[in-house]
Amino acid sequence: GTSVIKNVSVSAGDPLIIVVVLSQFYVVDRNLLTVQYQMEMMRSLRHVNIDHLHVGWYQSTYYGSFVTRALLDSQFSYQHAIEESVVLIYDPIKTAQGSLSLKAYRLTPKLMEVCKEKDFSPEALKKGNITFEHMFEEVPIVIKNSHLINVLMWELEKKSAVADKHELLSLASSNHLGKTLQLLMDRVDEMSQDIVKYNTYMRNTSKQQQQKHQYQQRRQQENMQRQSRGEPPLPEEDLSKLFKPHQPPARMDSLLIAGQINTYCQNIKEFTAQNLGKLFMAQALQEYNN
Repeated sequence: GTSVIKNVSVSAGDPLIIVVVLSQFYVVDRNLLTVQYQMEMMRSLRHVNIDHLHVGWYQSTYYGSFVTRALLDSQFSYQHAIEESVVLIYDPIKTAQGSLSLKAYRLTPKLMEVCKEKDFSPEALKKGNITFEHMFEEVPIVIKNSHLINVLMWELEKKSAVADKHELLSLASSNHLGKTLQLLMDRVDEMSQDIVKYNTYMRNTSKQQQQKHQYQQRRQQENMQRQSRGEPPLPEEDLSKLFKPHQPPARMDSLLIAGQINTYCQNIKEFTAQNLGKLFMAQALQEYNN
C-alpha cells in the first residue's frame, strides 16, 4: 500500500535503547483502540520484566519525505512530555532496494523553545537563530540483534544464491532518482510561492509605513497652521487603528520546506555517489578487458 504508518516505541536506559516497537490496530474507534492497545501492550511488557517506558514513535515515509508540520507537532508533543523522546524514520522503498534506511531525530533545544512560545514570526525565528539546519538533530543508531537472529541471518545468507546478487552491480538508474527529483521540484515550487507571499507582505508593509509617515506630516503641518491662527491642535489619534499592521506570514512553513529540500538534496547526493562508484568500476573493468 501507499499509506504512511505512525506508531509508538518503548524503551529504557541511557543511552536510549529501543527494545520493542508497537504497531497500531484500527477497527471501530481509531483513537480509543489505539490507546487501549498501547496501554495493554505496555502492561504486558511490564509483567514479563521487559522495558516498557514510552520514549517516542516511528513513521514510515517514502523518499525521505518526513519534514512536515505534522511530524514537527507530534515530535514536540512527545519531546515536551519526555525529553529523551525520538522519532524513528523508516523508508521501506529504500530498504527494499538493499539499503536499510532507518534514522532517529529529535527537535533541537532552540526549536523546542520557539514551539513552546508558539511564536513563528520572522522576528521570533531570527531572535532564536532558527534555520532549517537547526530544526532537527540526528541521533546515532546502532542496531543489535539477539544471538538467535544473528544465526538466522547467517543461515539466510548462506542460502542466498550468488546469481541473485548481480542487481547490486546494475548500472541502470532506478526510478528512485526521478521520483526524488520530482518531489524536489515540487518543494522548490512551494518555496517560490512562499517567497512571493513574503515579498508581497514586505511591499505592503513598506507602503503602509510611507502612508503613515505622510499622514503624520500632514497632521503636523495642520497643527502648525492652527497654532498660528490661535486654534487648539487636533486631538491625538490612535494610529494603530488607522493603519492596522499586516500580519506577517508564518515562517515555520518556509523552514520546513527548506529542510525538506535539503533532505532531498542529501538523498540525491548519496544516490549519485553510489552510481558514480559503479560507473568508475565498470570503466576500469572494461579497460582491463580491452
